[in-house]
Amino acid sequence: MLLLHGWMDVSASFQFVVDALRGEWDIYAPDWRGYGLTGRGKSDCYWFPDYIADLDLLLEEIQAVNLVGHSLGGNVASMYAGIRPQRVAKLVNLEGFGLAATRPGQAPERYARWLDELHEPPRLRPYRNFQELADRLRQGNKRLTPERAEFLARHWGRETEQGEVVLRGDPAHKIVNPVLYRYEEVHACWQKVEAPVLWVDAAESETLKRLGLSAAEHADRRAAFRNLRYVTVPQAGHMLHHDQPEAVARLLEEFLE
Repeated sequence: MLLLHGWMDVSASFQFVVDALRGEWDIYAPDWRGYGLTGRGKSDCYWFPDYIADLDLLLEEIQAVNLVGHSLGGNVASMYAGIRPQRVAKLVNLEGFGLAATRPGQAPERYARWLDELHEPPRLRPYRNFQELADRLRQGNKRLTPERAEFLARHWGRETEQGEVVLRGDPAHKIVNPVLYRYEEVHACWQKVEAPVLWVDAAESETLKRLGLSAAEHADRRAAFRNLRYVTVPQAGHMLHHDQPEAVARLLEEFLE
């Protein structure tokens, strides 16, 4: 089981789900480049295809594998499963909807924004200590218990030389991608997926609304996969692996066993 985390997240984010698994599993949970304990890239920004290349290199050592991806990780896994279908046994997509479709006319403004952000690189917000970061995590997710928030803060955060705490993520990840999201290309990759797919949404997630995707568009995306099971986890937001790790663990084991 290969667990792929989301944007501005770390692999330790899956720990609550792993703890809730009842069976014995061979589990891999890497940090994407520029996140967690993985080194930062040498360029001034990050490109989505690099995630696919990193995953491909990793899977030269472990295949065929069950891919489990959350958000960004789900988007990478879903595309990869269509690009290299022979390497994926089963696919679990947790809240990985893709992005809103774009139009060519949006390109000039997008490139201009990218250039502006290169001139004024984003910075990570500093926190006084790990407790302040844990408190901030709970403000953003009321379901997060103090114990889980503290665990996440210790793995998401790192101390700086100034004694502050910042997230373990390269701020360059926040720079916008100058290349527009080409939904038709992504959809074509999804249609090539041969593995059984479990698509899991959170009942109280705001992600679809934030992306501007209608229910019909959401259904169209799911329909791209030939062999798909669709499940919604109640009482959970976008970070469903934090909110309902036991429910997510049960779904994984039922589907992957």
